Amino acid sequence: MWDYTDKVKEFFLNPKNIGEIDNPDAVGEVGSIICGDALRLTLKVDKETNRIIDARFQTFGCASAIASSSALTELIKGKTLDEALQISNQDIADFLGGLPKEKMHCSVMGREALEAAINNYKGIPTVVEEEGRVVCQCFNVTEEKIRKVAMENHLTTVDDITNYTKAGGGCGECKSEIEAILRDIWLIKKPEKLTKQKKLTNLQKIALIQEIIEKEIRPALQSDGGDIEIIDIEGNKVVIAMRGMCTGCVMSGVTIDSIQNKLREFVGEEITVEVQ
Repeated sequence: MWDYTDKVKEFFLNPKNIGEIDNPDAVGEVGSIICGDALRLTLKVDKETNRIIDARFQTFGCASAIASSSALTELIKGKTLDEALQISNQDIADFLGGLPKEKMHCSVMGREALEAAINNYKGIPTVVEEEGRVVCQCFNVTEEKIRKVAMENHLTTVDDITNYTKAGGGCGECKSEIEAILRDIWLIKKPEKLTKQKKLTNLQKIALIQEIIEKEIRPALQSDGGDIEIIDIEGNKVVIAMRGMCTGCVMSGVTIDSIQNKLREFVGEEITVEVQ
């Protein structure tokens, strides 16, 4: 029995953006009904801004596949194509409050459909998976896919690979080959779990920026006779004014870069600092 979050149940029982867009600007199709899961994603794109203005899906799969596909469409609507490409399969799972580990392959399928659709929009030929070396005959999973998913999600065991791709989940004859691929991947580079920063609300972000400036930045500036004042915080843009000895300092550029790096370290990589 899978332990689903309330959000997975909601997106399964009441899926959003189901169906197909008439005359879509982009189409992404992944999976195979023969192998048990398939997803067709259609997009409508504003050609002037490259922003996704509508996204719809059709899927053949389990509750997690429906919930993941629906979550994907919610995540990408309103984003530019480049912004959408930054969405990982883990982001899809996180949006749903998590997926059972055995169902992570549903989030991977969503990510693959998104990539295929954007490639289709850009006129980039989609690599036909069947042309790669198939490792898992039961679910038609190639070595290329196993390597890609393992590296993107820092997977180190055959069970992990099965959960994320279904490879090895059939007859099991390919498990030794999957083990060899994993040893080859991590022979030189050790897997590193990403320490993703928790997503903050705007109020949380503003409070954290103020706290970091008060505790980590202002004391150092004041020790040299300078100071900093927050003028405004708008989204990820922090507008400041330099005070005291920092005003007109020839090293102000270095100081501002240091402030920005500190805020990116503790608040988020997207933070930018501007001086009024």
